[in-house]
Amino acid sequence: QVQLVESGGGLVQAGGSLRLSCEESGSIATVVVRDWYRQVPGRQRDLVARLVPSGRATYAESVEGRFTVSRDSAKSTVFLQMNDLKPEDTAVYYCHACNNMGGDYWGQGTPVTVSS
Repeated sequence: QVQLVESGGGLVQAGGSLRLSCEESGSIATVVVRDWYRQVPGRQRDLVARLVPSGRATYAESVEGRFTVSRDSAKSTVFLQMNDLKPEDTAVYYCHACNNMGGDYWGQGTPVTVSS
């Protein structure tokens, strides 16, 4: 089992920055993929950024160049640095992990609101 707890969401003006954190606990040595997703009410949950064990990161086109995903292994925490935020980035952001035994884990979500 893997537990994920997000933090860092809030209200920010357009053009501002936020850093989301996802603290991991449990069997984190088995995790092979770490993602950030976001969801607007009434819409599907969309992939924002993905971090694989090699350290390679991929991003949704809408956030490429503005968002950066990283991990501090000593703190067992995954970060999503979000810069130049836009009103369309407003959503609930979720941390997600998959492990090498087919496990699929989600955090509780942290809301981000970007005002124009």
